[in-house]
Amino acid sequence: MSLARPDHPIRLHSMRYSGHAHRARLFLSLLGLPFETIEVDLRGGEQKSAAFLAMNPFGQVPVIEDGDTVLFDSNAILVYLAKRYGDASWLPEDPVCAARVAQWLSLAASQIMYGPCAARLVKLFGSPFDYDASVRIALRLFGVIEPEFGQRAFAIGSHPTIADVAAYTYIAHAPEGGISLEPYPNIRAWLARIEALPGFVPMQAFEPAPAA
Repeated sequence: MSLARPDHPIRLHSMRYSGHAHRARLFLSLLGLPFETIEVDLRGGEQKSAAFLAMNPFGQVPVIEDGDTVLFDSNAILVYLAKRYGDASWLPEDPVCAARVAQWLSLAASQIMYGPCAARLVKLFGSPFDYDASVRIALRLFGVIEPEFGQRAFAIGSHPTIADVAAYTYIAHAPEGGISLEPYPNIRAWLARIEALPGFVPMQAFEPAPAA
């Protein structure tokens, strides 16, 4: 049975340096779906406009518009795209495998968010997270998952799932937050396997705005 495909480009409201938005863009690209990216001017406050808040009342990227369906939250978007357009390998039906994916989605919203993501936000954007606490969380996380990636190719097994998509970006960009990946060869090998997938697209490395 052929997989469903939209008869229109999916609209992705994004910001080029947002790892959450990159999750959605990466998965859209891995699935080979037609989409257009609408850059949201977060510094200019566009996310606080009435038009944007009508799509996401929390004023955050990413948001997707797929016809009449409007969704926010990167992990929710991954689940939707997997169920709507992906094959079952991306979000398995098997109860144990589905639960393993859910564990990684929870990691993406907790240890990954408050570890490598938060450290990067402090370093690049001056966000008011506790940097030292963020580094400790990241190092604890990396210490746990490093041996796991020595036992399997991807987050839950031998093939990629949305767990890998959710986890990839902020771990890959941990060095932008001052956290080296050199001590973690298994994590680096996992990142390389994701980067070798057909359709992979990187998140743009941060480029500071030119001085006025």
